[in-house]
Amino acid sequence: RRNRIERFFSKLKHYRAIATRYEKHDANFLAPVKLAATRIWSRVYESVT
Repeated sequence: RRNRIERFFSKLKHYRAIATRYEKHDANFLAPVKLAATRIWSRVYESVT
């Protein structure tokens, strides 16, 4: 399980907009993280089906 989480954060860091993001409010920072996580999940889900 830990390996899966570490791989997810590794993939998440490949998105430059997230890796270099500095926001004052949590919601402003979390929105692109959610978008990137959804894109990563959809790629994994498509490869399984």
